[in-house]
Amino acid sequence: MKLGFIGCGNMANAMMGGIIRNGLCKPEEVLAANPSAPALEKAKKNLGISTTADNTEVAKTCDVVVLSVKPQFYEEVIAEIRNAVRPEQLVVTIAPGKTLAWLAEQFGKPVQIVRTMPNTPALVGEGITAACPNENVSEASLDCAMRILKSFGKAEIIPERLMDAVVSVSGSSPAYVFLLIEAMADAAVADGMPRQQAYTFAAQAVYGSAKMVLETGRHPGELKDMVCSPAGTTIAAVRVLEEKGFRASIMDAMKACTEKAKSV
Repeated sequence: MKLGFIGCGNMANAMMGGIIRNGLCKPEEVLAANPSAPALEKAKKNLGISTTADNTEVAKTCDVVVLSVKPQFYEEVIAEIRNAVRPEQLVVTIAPGKTLAWLAEQFGKPVQIVRTMPNTPALVGEGITAACPNENVSEASLDCAMRILKSFGKAEIIPERLMDAVVSVSGSSPAYVFLLIEAMADAAVADGMPRQQAYTFAAQAVYGSAKMVLETGRHPGELKDMVCSPAGTTIAAVRVLEEKGFRASIMDAMKACTEKAKSV
C-alpha cells in the first residue's frame, strides 16, 4: 500500500510515526508533500519517508491520500488534486468543521472519503481517532482506513453529528492535559521538588489514572472517591478545585472548542 500525506505538520508526523513504527507501512511506502522544504527534510530525516513539493504527485501515485493541511487550505488543496483523484482511491481528512457534504462538493465527483479526528498522542502509539465514512466508501476501504488509524492508537467509527464533540473531548484535549501536568509540576517545584522530577511524577500520575479508567471500567467518580480518605489530604485538595470551578472551567473550555470546530 502506498500511503500519501498532503501536509507534513505535527499531526501528520505523529500519524506517520505510528504507522511506520507499527509496521503497517515501510518508510519508503510513505510519500509526504509540503510547501516547506525544512518540514520535508525533517520528516525525511526522522522517519525515512519519501517527500515531494508536488501535491498532485501524492494524489497520482498513492492508494490512500491523507489531507493533513490546516482547514483553511482544504479548498485550495482539493482544487489542486481533484482531477488526479481516482474512484478506487481513499481520501482521509483530519480537518475540524469540514463535513462530508462540504468535501463532496469540493471534489465535485464521487470520492471515497473518511472524515477523521485524530490527536497528537498518536506519536507515542496512544492516539484516539474518530472516523466517519461517506456513502462511497467500500467495506474494504473502511477496513483499510481503520487499520491505518489503529496503527497509532485506538479508533472508533462514529456518526458525523458527534465529530465536533470529538474535537473537544480528544482532538484538542491533550493541550488541556498538558496544562494540568504543567500546573501540577509548578506546584511541586514550589514545594521544593526538582522540575524534571516534578514533570515525571505529574505525568505518570495522569497516565496511571487514565489507565485505571480504561482498564477497570469503573466510573471516574468512584475512582476519585477511592483516593479521598475521610479528613484526608486529597479531599482537601478536591474541595479547593470545586470552589475554583475546576469542572465547570473544563466544560466551558470544551464547549468553546466545540463551537469553534463548527465554525471553521
